[in-house]
Amino acid sequence: MRSVDDPDPKPFETLAVEIAREAAVLALAVRERVVGDRSVADMATKSSATDVVTAGDRECEALVRERLAERRPDDAVLGEEGGTAPEPTPGQVRWVVDPIDGTVNYTHGLPWFSVSVGVELDGRPLAGAVVEPVSGRVWSAAAGLGARLDGQPLRASALDRPELAVVGTGLAYDPARRGRQAALLARIASSIGDVRRQGCASLDLCSVAAGWIDGFYEHGLQPWDWSAGALIAEEAGAVVRRPGTVPDDGLGREATFAAGPALAAPLADLLRSAGVADV
Repeated sequence: MRSVDDPDPKPFETLAVEIAREAAVLALAVRERVVGDRSVADMATKSSATDVVTAGDRECEALVRERLAERRPDDAVLGEEGGTAPEPTPGQVRWVVDPIDGTVNYTHGLPWFSVSVGVELDGRPLAGAVVEPVSGRVWSAAAGLGARLDGQPLRASALDRPELAVVGTGLAYDPARRGRQAALLARIASSIGDVRRQGCASLDLCSVAAGWIDGFYEHGLQPWDWSAGALIAEEAGAVVRRPGTVPDDGLGREATFAAGPALAAPLADLLRSAGVADV
């Protein structure tokens, strides 16, 4: 996916890792200070009562923006909390930031959340980093240069049989969509090996990269949810489908999909036959 005219992606991966690591330390510190006592947690509603904005989201994104302003002042930034202004111009690098992916896990004391920092140029991924604050694991990739977990190369699953596959998915905050997603899962459950729902899309995509799960699908994700993780999965050899692609593949325009190369076609066929585009 990298153009010959794109800049060297490796320095962007290095900087994404550096900034995401610093934000991860802050995320844990804020959780101890604010979210540890949920009776006084600083929570405001987002799209529904389930989707909360925490002090951790805001402080971590502010830190990432500050560091990028120091190191890459001419770049654009798209963040879950702060948005982007103005839109990137042609040839301008854009950083896509999820300060805390897995917010509900974060506020409930669960370990499955991350800081995700992606880098793109004219819509093409250059680099990305996903850091897990609790475990300290660092997932990263640079376009054309592979994907790594704590510096070790990653490779997606070689499994080719959906009936044996462990498939990750997510459920939307919106109750109506969540109900449709649950119904879809019920239709495919007997045709796959097992299902996992971590509540953190970036880590689901990284799990595909590592071969820990064989495939992943979800509708309704935002760019900051998948920017870094999708590149990590792709650079590990997975077949990746990002939202916004043409709808004639039968998965729907809002679908995020990733699977090992041998599983991708049969898993996509299974999802289409179950009506995945309708969720």
